[in-house]
Amino acid sequence: MRFVRNLIPLSVVLTLGVGVACKKPAPAPVEPPKPVAPAGPSQEELDAQKRAAEEAARLKAQAEAEAARKAAAAAAAEKEAAFRRAAEAALKNINFDFDKSEIREADKAKLQAIADFMKAYPQAKLQIEGHCDERGTVEYNLALGERRSHAAQAYLVGLGVASDRLSTISYGKEKPLVQGHDEKSWLENRRCEFKLQ
Repeated sequence: MRFVRNLIPLSVVLTLGVGVACKKPAPAPVEPPKPVAPAGPSQEELDAQKRAAEEAARLKAQAEAEAARKAAAAAAAEKEAAFRRAAEAALKNINFDFDKSEIREADKAKLQAIADFMKAYPQAKLQIEGHCDERGTVEYNLALGERRSHAAQAYLVGLGVASDRLSTISYGKEKPLVQGHDEKSWLENRRCEFKLQ
């Protein structure tokens, strides 16, 4: 009986020892995965791309502005050239009979062309120069040249050209168009010239 009493605690101790010995070890803690930086350009690369895009935009705007400036300059040059061509075609001399300041029938078409030019180009202003041939005194020819320039001015005003766009001056016989002492030369020198101002 005493043996059985000693045997029971021994079996309990053995059972507990076997249980402790068979216990599985706890699993090692697993570390969570570290976050991975997303693939792509760095901030430095993004800044460089931004600067490059801004520079490209600036160069494009500069090129467009330069192209616009050149186009405007070309358009202005063409407009000026067209104006000069029209003036050259329209501003023809008119002539006068000896000692006269009346507009000749043959010259009315020329004055009409000048009036049309003035209406087409409202910015144009003219100086009408009165000239005479070599005969007569200086004073007489200055007065005659003045009457001729005034006659041309009045005719143009009658065709609708504003008088403040037309000024007059007389050179008398001081600026002959041709040198000669015959009727043909005198006729060419008895004239009005129309000069752009």
